[in-house]
Amino acid sequence: MLKVVSQGVYASVQDLGRIGYANVGVPISGAMDHDSAKLANLILHNDIDDAIIEITLGGSSFQFLKETIICICGADLNATIDSIKVICNHPVIVKKDSVLIFERPNYGTRAYLAIKGGFLNKKVLNSRSFFKEVTKKYVLKKDDEILFNEIKVVDNQSLSVVKLNRELFLITNLEVYEGPEFTLLSKKQKRQLENIEFTISKDNNRMGYKLVENIENKLKSILTSAVMPGTVQLTPSGKLIVLMRDCQVTGGYPRVLQLTDSAINILSQKTANDTFKFKIVPLN
Repeated sequence: MLKVVSQGVYASVQDLGRIGYANVGVPISGAMDHDSAKLANLILHNDIDDAIIEITLGGSSFQFLKETIICICGADLNATIDSIKVICNHPVIVKKDSVLIFERPNYGTRAYLAIKGGFLNKKVLNSRSFFKEVTKKYVLKKDDEILFNEIKVVDNQSLSVVKLNRELFLITNLEVYEGPEFTLLSKKQKRQLENIEFTISKDNNRMGYKLVENIENKLKSILTSAVMPGTVQLTPSGKLIVLMRDCQVTGGYPRVLQLTDSAINILSQKTANDTFKFKIVPLN
């Protein structure tokens, strides 16, 4: 078992999402930064879809009630185990009763804690990802316990190291495709979408990121249509909303852009007051 000592800002169990249930209104969910979650599992030789814990902006701490091996990828939240600094992107042997603490970010927003064999909370609709009204829990709370299998750790166990390019966390150009309603925009609106440096507002979470800057908008709302993570909606006020992993499956605002999956990963490691620009790329 892994016991939650402190829940922190926001921590939840995720995998790569709940695929195939949009027709009944169930969001995909899953890790905000797929690349970091996959990397943490790959370093431990897990399946890439094994459940991990996503920690946002730190403050969380956990006690290991069994011996195991872990790996932390994504944001550097200054993690320590029993007061010893944990190196990111590196397997770490953890002794029984050790305490893992995440503090304020050195860089990035979301860290991913993978464990050998993956976390074993109950699957719902073929996924272990937390989501409100689909799973019993949607966020980890103090004293929660998460099941994992104990493994026998040997002193000479091979532990690989992956060097991560920190420049990935500094990227400010997000690649996007033209959305279904992009052609309805004026030339001026299209220029604004590509030329404005947008700022993430304080209203950002796993469902979506609202942006601060406005663009001109005289478009009418559309009939409720399919949306997905990465869809950029243009609201009647001229504000943009970038939908993220927990977003709804339909919406009535014009869908002007669509982030690539890589761009979603990059954006998920940014937070309030960070800035970026959209870069429209060909679909093929």
